[in-house]
Amino acid sequence: MNRQAATDLPFPRAALHAAKGSTWSEWQWRERKASLNDWDPAAKPFSNGMKNGDKTTVDQLAQEIDVLQNLFFADGRYKMLLVLQGTDTAGKDGAVRGVFARTSPLGVHTVGWKAPTAVERAHDFLWRIHHRVPGAGEIMVFNRSHYEDVLVPVVNGQITPEQTRQRYEQINAFERMLAQSGTVILKCLLHISKEEQRQRLQDRIDDPAKHWKFSLDDIAVRKQWDAYRQAYDNALQATHTDWAPWTVVPADSKTHRNLMIGTLVRDSLKALDLRFPAQDPAHAGLRVE
Repeated sequence: MNRQAATDLPFPRAALHAAKGSTWSEWQWRERKASLNDWDPAAKPFSNGMKNGDKTTVDQLAQEIDVLQNLFFADGRYKMLLVLQGTDTAGKDGAVRGVFARTSPLGVHTVGWKAPTAVERAHDFLWRIHHRVPGAGEIMVFNRSHYEDVLVPVVNGQITPEQTRQRYEQINAFERMLAQSGTVILKCLLHISKEEQRQRLQDRIDDPAKHWKFSLDDIAVRKQWDAYRQAYDNALQATHTDWAPWTVVPADSKTHRNLMIGTLVRDSLKALDLRFPAQDPAHAGLRVE
């Protein structure tokens, strides 16, 4: 795979990397740590050690992101795509609610990707994705994503290994094109343990307020846990690039999950050196009567 440094991109990727620092580098995918089994889903690398303290920090982050998002929208030079990928119950919905609890719906949008429709299947697998990428000044959150197309069909044997490799290459080219067009791409793999998933699925069965989230298909997919874990390992290995890196987010703790994703979004926005547009000279000295 092409690992060329993204020096030709129109935004300071090096600054983003620098802002994340060594703690972030420990949680970004890399070849010498090329299996999710190498990361602890119960880890809390960004925690202050107190649950209520972490919740307070998440709320503070949400407020900071709201201020930065307003500046991001006004600046208008960039777009941001946040990909939240993970198994059932990994907490994608909860992360959206927690991280963007304070932001305006005018500047932050979310797409929850489902199985492709007949019309979507009649096109290439990225056709429907391109329709929903962010515009100038927008933050778009993908709840699941185009990565489903190198997970589900792989595990179920619906595409060949050669077709899978082609899709990896097409994803990398697609994301590079977005990056070259000013899109900051943040990809988060929400990493939970098999036992934590068991408990969350059981909660959906037992809690009347969560029944609607449960499907027998969840149990069928759970039986394919090892196959999906291998598919995730392969996909992350093939699509972790300078322009669209993967961050592994330990997600057994819901609060820490939100803390880590919120910190990533906040730090990435700060690294962009955002600024408000200059005042139109025609407005100088204008008085409203």
